[in-house]
Amino acid sequence: MGIVGVFLTAPSCDQNFDEWNTNKVDATDINPAFQLNQAIVNSSASSYGTMVYELGIVQQLISPNSGLLTGANYNQDNRTSTQNNWQMYYRQVVKNTKDIIRRIQNDPSRHDLLQMTRIIQANAFMLLTDTYGSVPYTQAGLGFSSEQIFFPAYDSQEFIYGEIIRELTEASNALGAPGSAVETAEILYGGDVQQWKRFANSLLLRAGMRLSRVDPARASQIVQTAFAGDLIEENADNAMIRHDNNFQNPVGNTLNATEAANVFMTEPFVNYLKSHNDPRLEAIAVRYIGATSGSEQSVDRQTYDPELQIGMPMGLDNALAVQRAASLGLTSFYEFSQIDRRRITKVNAPNFIVTASQTNLLLAEAVTRGWISGDAEGYYVKAVRQHMQQLALHDEASTIPEADIDAYLAENPFQEGNALEQINTQYWVSSLLNGPEAFANFRRSGYPDLAPNPYPGREVEFINRLTYPNSEISVNEENVNQAISQQGPDNLETRVWWHKP
Repeated sequence: MGIVGVFLTAPSCDQNFDEWNTNKVDATDINPAFQLNQAIVNSSASSYGTMVYELGIVQQLISPNSGLLTGANYNQDNRTSTQNNWQMYYRQVVKNTKDIIRRIQNDPSRHDLLQMTRIIQANAFMLLTDTYGSVPYTQAGLGFSSEQIFFPAYDSQEFIYGEIIRELTEASNALGAPGSAVETAEILYGGDVQQWKRFANSLLLRAGMRLSRVDPARASQIVQTAFAGDLIEENADNAMIRHDNNFQNPVGNTLNATEAANVFMTEPFVNYLKSHNDPRLEAIAVRYIGATSGSEQSVDRQTYDPELQIGMPMGLDNALAVQRAASLGLTSFYEFSQIDRRRITKVNAPNFIVTASQTNLLLAEAVTRGWISGDAEGYYVKAVRQHMQQLALHDEASTIPEADIDAYLAENPFQEGNALEQINTQYWVSSLLNGPEAFANFRRSGYPDLAPNPYPGREVEFINRLTYPNSEISVNEENVNQAISQQGPDNLETRVWWHKP
């Protein structure tokens, strides 16, 4: 064919060009319910942030190792781990919830999904501000929107709490609108609007109690509002993230992999449970008798016997842990008790955001403070029982017989004269593995009464907040510095707004 023939036929190549270049396989849109599921799954506590800091700060789990695991074991700043909550919640939760709200806020058929999204987002921001103090709120998550805000301003914690309380109140009241689709695709409650209302009101109760020291009058008012609605008061209503082998529990994944042999239950936590003959110790703890290394922490060496459990003392580095183990007659520090990764922290173990046990303990405190009517002892007893029953949801082998629960409650009765300490110490136990919540309530209530970390090289006696990520400081320095100028130094000692002595 000549050159002329080529040019004469060339135009025919443009026919159906747009059709040929249209991808008919990849999705161009996504059901916002699936985005919400992504936000829900990533609302599980981050692995290293929780293990390195929060569970160590409240003296439940600790490691003698340094490097990546440096944190609450030495009460030192380690920004490789303090950034974990920040990155998880902003990148995986807030980014999705903000986008969902933008997409469906004017769609009446997705009205209930909008409220569910607001609730998940409120929970994320409560965790973020409780962890760091002032954080981006109003402008957060807008880098992917048409507004293109890449360097968000920070809002004060006082302002953020006002917004969280408003969002939870409005979302709870708005759920169940006529004409809204039943959102069966969401994975938390399968579209059950009443369950979502209980979740929102229980978070509202939690938010109100956070203000118990900084603004008791307002705290009382918020608690009364939450109490007037349905709450998570039974384990069947727990806000629980179900994990499987594809979407694994973050802490369980880490404790069954790289850090399986490096994290131990603490002496204060083990001794508290032992001294009260608490059947939960047998349900959660394991000790590997005679283990000289991590590889020897095998099933044939394990014991669940509560009398044989030995918690690792606080403030030990690797060398000090070796010395302390020897002084106790242990083969090595690998003999100290661990939380059982084959039961409680399996990779497919659930993660709890809000539980009936936590809610009933807060109600017991609210009654004790005179903010609501009711039976403080009744709420307390119910809460302890529910947490013991809840452990079976991790693994059948962690089931506590009802007779053992009855015996514990009889041996450890509610003491009205010591109610606040007793209630909040039980909250500490009930929040095991929910590091952010255990850390927040410890600061708010002052209980349990823990001794400072005795490590000689500690930076602070108690860690009050986690530090901002280096990555955030490097790209958003002006706004970070503005927050620091108002809140206080970016260190482990500065207190968040509601954390008053």
